[in-house]
Amino acid sequence: MGRVLSVNVGLPRDISWKGRTVHTGIWKAPVSGPCKVRRLNIDGDGQGDLAGHGGEHRAVLVYQHESYQYWQKQLGRSDLAYGQFGENLTVDGLPDADVCIGDRYRIGSALFEVTQPRVTCYRVGIRMNESDMAALLVKHGRPGFYLRVLEEGDVKAGDEIALIASGPERMSVSEIDALLYLPGHSREQLQRALRIPALSSGWRRSFEALLAQEDEPGAGPGNAGLGPASGPAPAWSGFHSFRVVRKVRETDNVTSLWLAPADGQPVAPALPGQFIVVRLGMPSEAALLRSYSLSGQPNAAVYRISIKHEPHGAAGTFIDKHLDAGDIVQASAARGNFTLRPGDVPVVLLSAGIGVTPVLAMLHALSAEASTREIWWLHVTRNGREHAFAAESRELLATLPHHHSTIFYSAPELGDRLTSDFDFAGRLNTQALTELGVPGYADFYLCGPSTFMSDLTAGLAALGVTPDRIHTELFGTGPSISPGIAASPRKAPHLPAGPAGGGPMVSFARSGLNVHWSSSYTTLLELAEACDAPVRWSCRAGVCHTCETGLVAGTVSYQPAPVDAPMAGNVLICCAHPEGDIVIDL
Repeated sequence: MGRVLSVNVGLPRDISWKGRTVHTGIWKAPVSGPCKVRRLNIDGDGQGDLAGHGGEHRAVLVYQHESYQYWQKQLGRSDLAYGQFGENLTVDGLPDADVCIGDRYRIGSALFEVTQPRVTCYRVGIRMNESDMAALLVKHGRPGFYLRVLEEGDVKAGDEIALIASGPERMSVSEIDALLYLPGHSREQLQRALRIPALSSGWRRSFEALLAQEDEPGAGPGNAGLGPASGPAPAWSGFHSFRVVRKVRETDNVTSLWLAPADGQPVAPALPGQFIVVRLGMPSEAALLRSYSLSGQPNAAVYRISIKHEPHGAAGTFIDKHLDAGDIVQASAARGNFTLRPGDVPVVLLSAGIGVTPVLAMLHALSAEASTREIWWLHVTRNGREHAFAAESRELLATLPHHHSTIFYSAPELGDRLTSDFDFAGRLNTQALTELGVPGYADFYLCGPSTFMSDLTAGLAALGVTPDRIHTELFGTGPSISPGIAASPRKAPHLPAGPAGGGPMVSFARSGLNVHWSSSYTTLLELAEACDAPVRWSCRAGVCHTCETGLVAGTVSYQPAPVDAPMAGNVLICCAHPEGDIVIDL
């Protein structure tokens, strides 16, 4: 049925790319004689990024001689050598359109099982010197595929490839690849794919997410199997005018604003836990953009946001000193996927400091529906003077028949009363959760400073709480995802070096930057990197959706065009550039 033309291996190395160091195993070279194939690797081979490559289900990568011939013609190349696509086995035969997930092959003395198509990755573009290569492999239906090693053994060039058993459902590598990456995710095909035991866990999770998206009433565009779930599409794009109808000082350093549409029309409903982007001040070059969680009842006639006034904080100072009832501000529609899940399992609301705001909205929603679920309210703040919404949360909890409340003061003051104002001195951690008897099968919602979030998330995982039950919301910019890039000290977001551009204004809402676009950048991702704004990416070619980001205002165009569209209200920054002034949630 097929034959091995070349066995290719290579250990990870550091290479220089775009001024950065990339640790990668994409450079493979043919070796002569038999090679030992082991459960995780061929001897002499390795992967630089074990999060995206390698492992039991991605032990051996296969690519076909026929595809080499195809790309030589398609790209006008005559310099392609075996191993160029990062494959371990270059083979004659076994086209992606014929090989099926679950097929088993005997090659040499080893036994293999097909588990998934190739993972899209920017490093194949580096190796090929074709920046769009990750997208081209998908668009042209020639990804190649991974094998799991069922029986270790030796392989060598010239070995015949024998089909030992056919996979169930007979879904080819090309079909599986298209089902994830291309538009049109057939429910029937997704169900078929999930019936294949050999399908790797990562692809299985993606197909489960797509199937859940198919089940959502009125589901719009987007690829839930790839992009981070961003919640429902925003009710509108851009900013609407809102009037400040009420301003209340909750504590010495927290102020709440009630915002009503300036045109008198009803406010679009929000889900408990979502946030809005607020634009303060004019002109646009000096405008302050900030994201604030809604802290009131989600379906109220107004939006309530609550802002902590940080020392030297520009937005907090503006709101505290210059914004009054009757003033107009610009606000986006509510967005975000940190939302309360329906169901009957217990709900655990965990917050620290001003991180209380989105979970307070969830508490409002639970109270409004007279929920009979078991509700745990766990909050930590410094002391009573900084304990915002203390009375409000107690009143809401009193309406819930099955509630538990525990308040932690990390630095209580003399006037703070134990058991009356707070329950424990110290910090909220997983040991406290265990001692309080918080159930591990609950849905956990966390919001607070980054260390609070990371410590509790890791602690909950250590206690056996499954990832699908841990929901987090992080104020400010999130962590970067830049696979294979050597770590460097994190810098605060800043204006890019060099002369200012003359193009449209690109505003990074979370980073607080307003930057004029310049033709020296080919994508929004490159501009964000020049500003050291935390970014997430993997393919850099519009395939994997790792870079998918909220598009708060404005429009973009794409080059290259994404393989599948992002969710409504989002943008793939790795291949987009602005078509006018824009605001992105980055």
